[in-house]
Amino acid sequence: MHDTPAPSVDAKTALSPDEALQLLIEGNQNFTDDVPTSQPVGRARRLEIAQGQAPFAAYVTCSDSRVSPEILFGRGLGELFIVRNAGNTVDTVALGSIEFAVAQLGVPLVVVMGHENCGAVSAAKAVVDDNTHFPGNIGKMIEPIIPAVLDVRGQTGDGLSNAVHANVRRVVRQLRTSSDPLLLEPQSSGRLKVVGAYYHLHTGVVDFFDRP
Repeated sequence: MHDTPAPSVDAKTALSPDEALQLLIEGNQNFTDDVPTSQPVGRARRLEIAQGQAPFAAYVTCSDSRVSPEILFGRGLGELFIVRNAGNTVDTVALGSIEFAVAQLGVPLVVVMGHENCGAVSAAKAVVDDNTHFPGNIGKMIEPIIPAVLDVRGQTGDGLSNAVHANVRRVVRQLRTSSDPLLLEPQSSGRLKVVGAYYHLHTGVVDFFDRP
């Protein structure tokens, strides 16, 4: 069991993609072990990052209130550049945000994380399985998830979990292969990695299951 919090990241420290991922893995281990975090979040830190930000990872995840990356990884202010929406999909706005984090802020790691019992993926599954219709813009919001649900139809195991994993894989594949050179070039040169993850609500464990 870990007994010390993960160290904070100095704004001047240039991390490799693997070093950035290791910080998240260690932070999540501390979270599941109930190790208190001591990341700087007070006045001094606010004043420091008011001069500029230097996050070490861009994090794409769900808007679900139970999924908070800073808490899951014991990180402080200014360390994670977070893009959140229901179902952790990547539209034009989200993609532009990720590209900004990579091209302008120099993050070496992009993580796409789904989670156990995701409501958005469950809604997409209801559309496919039961022809359910949702009011307002909810239906449009979950449209990008439907191909992932179709990908795993007929698979054994937990259908919702399979669909969440498939949805993450599709987004990761999009960022690895179908993106602008802003993301493709640093990946080809080894300066950036895109990783897929799954958060288990009951255990608190984040499984980085899709690594390049």
